[in-house]
This record gives sequence, structure tokens and C-alpha cells, in this order.
Amino acid sequence: MEVYLDNAATTKPCAEAIEAAVEAMTDNYGNPSSLHRVGLNAQLLMDGARKAIADSIGVESGCIIFTSGATESNNLALRGASAAYGRKRKKIVISAVEHASVEETAADLEKKGFEIVRVSPREDGKYYAADFVNACDDDTCLISMMYVNNETGYIMPVKETFSAVKRKFPEIITHTDCVQAYMKLPVKANALSADLISLSGHKIHGAKGVGAIYIKKGVRVLPVVTGGKQEKGIRSGTESVPLIAAFGAAVKKLAPTISERYEKVSRLKAYLLDKLGGIEGVTVNSPEDGSPYVVNISAVGKRSEIMLHFLESKEIYVSSGSACSKGQQSGVLGQFSIRDKRADSALRISMTAETTEEQLDIFYEALREGMEKVRG
Repeated sequence: MEVYLDNAATTKPCAEAIEAAVEAMTDNYGNPSSLHRVGLNAQLLMDGARKAIADSIGVESGCIIFTSGATESNNLALRGASAAYGRKRKKIVISAVEHASVEETAADLEKKGFEIVRVSPREDGKYYAADFVNACDDDTCLISMMYVNNETGYIMPVKETFSAVKRKFPEIITHTDCVQAYMKLPVKANALSADLISLSGHKIHGAKGVGAIYIKKGVRVLPVVTGGKQEKGIRSGTESVPLIAAFGAAVKKLAPTISERYEKVSRLKAYLLDKLGGIEGVTVNSPEDGSPYVVNISAVGKRSEIMLHFLESKEIYVSSGSACSKGQQSGVLGQFSIRDKRADSALRISMTAETTEEQLDIFYEALREGMEKVRG
């Protein structure tokens, strides 16, 4: 029995998303920029997906721009906003635990003359809005903070931080990477005081290769990709209608059940942690009040990669951290005071509402066996 517990890396597409993609490829295959009926049908399909995503975060459809994924959305947010507002204001504030697509983009902007301030957690391992506000000043053009950390499930204080920043520095553009929060926690642009929001299709049972960025009305973002003026000229290139249709179908399916699914996964997390408490040497790295969808543990004394492949031999699939890091430590765990042997033995278990207690039982038994058999 396959036990897939790496849903923070990607989720299995739902039947509705697959059906929507196939329909777009077979029936509505036109170029949405074409002026004839076949093109119009593709455009209408795309409009429906755009509206579903916009409605889900409480904004107008025209504020949603489709991209190739959240990595592009994050790049567009940082590069596009800094290009628009960074001529005189050359500071960008981010958290020290951002996804590589934010951190590496910020590092590149740093080489080009921007001052990048990376805010770390305090000694208690928590983030506080005041630390971000204090890092901002009149020279700051942008602040970027992920909503849910992809490695630990830590829920960042986005709402408190952005609202405080806007009160003191209303000109600062606020961006949040909501990849691990969208369709799992309530994500509403106004409630978060977010000017820019990055979203991904394949993390919510849609397809890989598609994402979106919300751009608040009146906020300027200069394009990174130029060409045929698609997506209001902000992201040129013929849109992938099948992937966009799949994205929209997944949103339509999941949006009505966010709270119910959160409660179910919370029960699964509690069940898992109770089981893991019986294995000597296993330490939980995720915070108690973190997202239940991501549980980070350490099988202390057993290197992550070795344990990961032991579990894989039993058709149990977890990860050792961010899928983008290919097994290399990203430094995020260290920011949360998870270092040395604990970091070297970290495993990330990520669930969905489709995960079952039976699957968690199988994982538990295999992990317990691995703790006895696997050599460091």
C-alpha cells in the first residue's frame, strides 16, 4: 500500500482538475487571445478559473494574473515591485525563513544595490510583528513574508505585521507567499493587508506549472516577462488554458470546505503526534499551533536521507525538507533553533484531508522499525 505523505511538495490532482484540463485540451483548445469563437471559448474557460480564485481571496477578477507557478509569482512580486518603487527606496524586508524563490530573488536584488533585511525569530523561536516594523523605515519599498513555513508549518504573523506596517509606513508594498496556506487556512487579501499574494496550483490538487499572483488595484508591478501583452501586459506569453482550468476546478472544489478539512487534518496531526510519542529518539520540530498540514520531526541519530530511502523501500513517501532543496539543508530549520543532529535527521510529513489514520499507522510502524534497523 502506497503511503504518500509529501503533500507540501505536491498534491495528487483531484478528479475535477484532471477533467477540466482534459476538456480544455480536447474541446476548448483555442488560443484565448484569438478573436474567433474557438479562442473566445478558451478565454471564457480561463475567466471562470480567474473568478473562482479571485472570489476565494475576496478580490475582483481583474486583480488575478496567471503565472507558471508560485516561483514566478514570487519573482514577479519582488522584482516587479522593486523595479516600480525601488528607484529611491532601496530597502526590502523579508523573513529569514522564506522559500528559495523569495530568498534567492532577494539575494540577487541585493547584488544590484538593494538593502535586504532578513528578520530572524527571537530566542523563543517565534516571530513578532514588532521586529518587522522596526526593520522598516522610509527607505523601504517592499516587505515579503510567507504565511505558512513550508518546512515546519510555522504560521507567520502576516496579518499583524502587514497591518502594523501599513499604519506606520502606508507606502510600503506588502507581499505574502501563500503557497502552503491557500485552501488550508482562510486567505483574504483585505484581512491580511496584502498588496501582493502568490498562489500555486499543484499544492491544492491542481496541476503543476500554473500559479497566480494577486495584485491590488493601484499597485504597480513592472513585468519580468515581456511580449504579447497577455495578462494585462504584466505576464506575457500564451496562457496554459488546461492548467488554468485545472487550477480553477481545484479551487471550486476546495474553497467551500476549508474549515472542515482543517479540523480533520488537525485530528490527524494529533493522532500522529500521539503515536510518535511512543518512539524513543523522535523529536517534534513543528510548533503545536502550526499548520496541521505540515509536521516536521527528527529521527535523532538517523540521517534524513538514509531514513527517507528506508521508508521509500516500504512505499512510504516523506521528505527531508523543501522539495526545491533536493535534500540539502536550507538553513530554515537553523533559524528555528533546529540544528546539528536534529537538523541532520529531520523528516517532513505533510498531509491532506485525504490522508487516513491507517496510512499514519503504517508510517509509524515503519519509522519505529527504521529507528531500530537504520544505521546513522
